[in-house]
Amino acid sequence: MLHVAHGTIRPRGATLAARLAQLHGALRDIVREQAPGEVAVERVFVAASPRAALVLGHARGVALAAAAAAGVAVSEYAASEIKLAVTGTGAAGKPQVGTMVERLLRLAVRPPRDAADALAVALCHAQAGRLVALVGERATRRGARRAARTPSRPAEIVSRSIVWRTVR
Repeated sequence: MLHVAHGTIRPRGATLAARLAQLHGALRDIVREQAPGEVAVERVFVAASPRAALVLGHARGVALAAAAAAGVAVSEYAASEIKLAVTGTGAAGKPQVGTMVERLLRLAVRPPRDAADALAVALCHAQAGRLVALVGERATRRGARRAARTPSRPAEIVSRSIVWRTVR
């Protein structure tokens, strides 16, 4: 996997609507500039603060809409799936995720926490695609029957992927 870019978007504005509009514009520009073949996002979960989850849900909706408007396929992963794919345990903490992202992508410096989380989503997506391709090649009878009932995901992983984590 080739690391292309990473970063965070921190919209500034007086209202939630203004920040979401800035976020949409920034994501639209990034998608236009980088032309990713796929977008991967983390599913929303309710942690300690329901309000934070709600605001994150709005930002996530903007990201999904920006990708869909550009005609880019979107995949979603639970936080535990992402941590499991990157660290080997679904209960990993943020420092462990950051360290593994740095090592797996051979980065000179550990990315900021939010960027590391976004890169972990990309790594999870790449790993999931490889697994789908592997299972597709070596499907057992039972797996082949299950695959026939389930819509398949694209097996090809686009080497130019960009994932941005939005920060409220």
